[in-house]
Amino acid sequence: MLAIAAHPDDIELAMAGTLLLLKAVGCETHYLNVANGGCGSVQHDARTLIRMRAAEAQSAAQILGATFHMSLTNDLEIFYDLKTLRRVAAVIREVKPAIVLTHSPQDYMEDHSNTCRLAVTAAFAHGMPNFKTTPARSVFQNDVTVYHCMPHGFCDGLRREIIPGAYVNTTSVQRAKLAALAEHRSQQNWLDASQGMNSYLAAMENMSREMGQRSHRFQHAEGWRRHLHWGLSAQSVDPLADLLGKNYLINKKYETELGKQVYAA
Repeated sequence: MLAIAAHPDDIELAMAGTLLLLKAVGCETHYLNVANGGCGSVQHDARTLIRMRAAEAQSAAQILGATFHMSLTNDLEIFYDLKTLRRVAAVIREVKPAIVLTHSPQDYMEDHSNTCRLAVTAAFAHGMPNFKTTPARSVFQNDVTVYHCMPHGFCDGLRREIIPGAYVNTTSVQRAKLAALAEHRSQQNWLDASQGMNSYLAAMENMSREMGQRSHRFQHAEGWRRHLHWGLSAQSVDPLADLLGKNYLINKKYETELGKQVYAA
């Protein structure tokens, strides 16, 4: 599986619990931050910060047991353009994932939503030999399933609530998830100054606990929505459900509402 996020610490905040559980059941796990985090400070210059954040992300990936892939661009320069798409697609073809974890299509900032778009298109093109990647990588034909994590604050940029399609029970790996997030030490002052997180560790703990409460079953959880399978796999499959078993809870309310929307359309 491959986790694709915008910035260093995004994986730890919203995806790392699921990544750890997949690692525990035998998945080969990979870790990519598209941007290098160079704008995330009010203390350090960009060049210094990029080095710091790369080291922090590598340490976090090591705690998560995931293969680390170097970032591709700068903060606020994640654009849905051909150059970046070819580079993201190259990573996907190199890893050959059956599962891609990425951001929500709706989120509070463009780096997140653009990363989502890049991940989906790059996954879509995984078996298209006429789409060239940078560097060149061979296509592969196995099914790929894309899952979208919950956006920050569990709402879109217009403050509308986003409902997860499923919950993953991350209670058993919460300590390791916190340890991985704690490696991003440079972010303490920045997140306090920019987003009011006077403790980013406590903020993540509160988010996972709230998602657990919304599941009505788990103490800590991560929420996910599964992308439509067309163009990604031959049929609709849900590998998280197959791999995680009782730690995976489908949100029946979401599925019911989704069915009503499809029927109405």
